[in-house]
Amino acid sequence: MKAPVQPAPADLAAIIHAGGPKKKLKRRLIVAVGVCLVVAASCVALRPRASADNAAPFVTEPLRRGDLSLTITATGNLEPTNQVTVGSELSGLVQTVYVDINDRVTKGQPLAQLDTTKLNQQIESSRAALDVAKAKVAQAEAALKAKEAALVRVQELRRVSNGRYPSQADVDTAVAEADGARADLQSAQASVTGAVAQVHIDENNLAKAVITSPVDGIVLTRSVDPGQTVAASLNAPELFVIAEKLERMKLKITVAEADIARMVAGLKASFTVDAWPDRVYTATVQRVSYGSSVTNNVVTYETDLEVANDDLSLRPGMTATADIRVAERKDVFLVPSSALRLNLAASPNGATAEAPKKSFLQRVMPMPPPRGKLPVPTSAEKTGPGTGRLWILQEGRPEPMLVRTGLSDGRNTEISGDGIDAGMPVILRTALLNP
Repeated sequence: MKAPVQPAPADLAAIIHAGGPKKKLKRRLIVAVGVCLVVAASCVALRPRASADNAAPFVTEPLRRGDLSLTITATGNLEPTNQVTVGSELSGLVQTVYVDINDRVTKGQPLAQLDTTKLNQQIESSRAALDVAKAKVAQAEAALKAKEAALVRVQELRRVSNGRYPSQADVDTAVAEADGARADLQSAQASVTGAVAQVHIDENNLAKAVITSPVDGIVLTRSVDPGQTVAASLNAPELFVIAEKLERMKLKITVAEADIARMVAGLKASFTVDAWPDRVYTATVQRVSYGSSVTNNVVTYETDLEVANDDLSLRPGMTATADIRVAERKDVFLVPSSALRLNLAASPNGATAEAPKKSFLQRVMPMPPPRGKLPVPTSAEKTGPGTGRLWILQEGRPEPMLVRTGLSDGRNTEISGDGIDAGMPVILRTALLNP
């Protein structure tokens, strides 16, 4: 068996250099990359353990001062402060209509007039009946005078004749006739009183034939035209609707049961309407109703807001969305409400808890802690009603801080307490959990 032939040294050098310059450059690059990877891995492995485990990045926000208000949003419709329906107490033919929709009217101004022909005839008849009654009074007065004179003569004759003439029966008859004449006079006088009353009634009906405005305002609707017959036998027909002083209106809204405890008269509000979407109007809560209404098992309470409408840009019936400010704070410390709900794994002294040993891959690519593995805060860190816990980033480490909580609108919360200063970095969340 022959032994293998060993290449000569000159042949070995030729083999090494046989690849040429390109292969030599490629080998050098591979070696350089490998050296870099080894150095990087060594640096990661040799980093201090506390830095690798504890220096988790956080998203922070400087503590700031600002204004906070709590609002209740509700919708409703605008209405006049006083809306009057004008009708007619009389039946008859409409002769004239003096106003139209949107006309401004004053109290006592004529709006329409009924035909007065029959009413004038009735007044003439009543006045004639009054004259007849007055004539009967005059007749009754004359008859009474005659009967009283006859009674006086009878009584005088009986006195002079010592009771012999005329008889007592004649005297009694004369007395009865005088009393009857006196009663006739009283009846005639009562007839005059009745006739006078009837004249007043007919004159009042004639005045009612002119339908006037009971208030100062604007005509919203007109439901009558000349020549139309008005029948007022049972209910007064609706002829006009007048809104009194549209410069002041009311906004009727419904407030949910959960919000009604915060609603009181005098609260300030703002609202918008679809007709003027870029304009914000102001209002004041005027009345909060104790009566409730239920719609689809939802309990609501009616609330009235007083609205200024000097330029008459608002109209009855408009739908409005109102924001009522039920509470307000000025120049207070504010934090996002999510910061008060943050729950970091922390020890009583505020340092991050001792982490278990991690592999090289876990240190290079840290992962968020498993759900449910965060330790429960100690009794010193637990919060109750009106208190909360913030996490402040100090020298790269999260430190807990107990604070007193105040007003909150859901997004921001008012806080106060010792050691609070503007600009403190408040931790909102960990960067690993940043969406």
